[in-house]
Amino acid sequence: MTDCLFCKIAQGEIPSRKAYEDDLVYAFHDIHPLRPTHILAIPKKHIASLAETTAADEPVLGRLLSVAWQLATENGSPDGFRAIINTGRIGGQEVPHLHLHIVGGETPVGPMLCKI
Repeated sequence: MTDCLFCKIAQGEIPSRKAYEDDLVYAFHDIHPLRPTHILAIPKKHIASLAETTAADEPVLGRLLSVAWQLATENGSPDGFRAIINTGRIGGQEVPHLHLHIVGGETPVGPMLCKI
């Protein structure tokens, strides 16, 4: 997808502070972190959202989750972290490219959801 912000970041067309890269996944530090540790891990292949994945995407989905602990530990959250995938409008997805937020730090992240 030529107009995708995260595709451009993964391809090096837009600068980022890289945290990890392999053949399937690119991870970078969020430019507006909400926690001391806030990294986004994305598939290099354009996938608009978790709702659009298929069985063929299982290798990249597994890799996103399998590198999360490594990224959290190496980036200041060795005692735990939260992994978040926002999906669609109701889920609060802001960028139409599947991404995993890895958030943490020295203090607990807080409640999972705010009651409405």
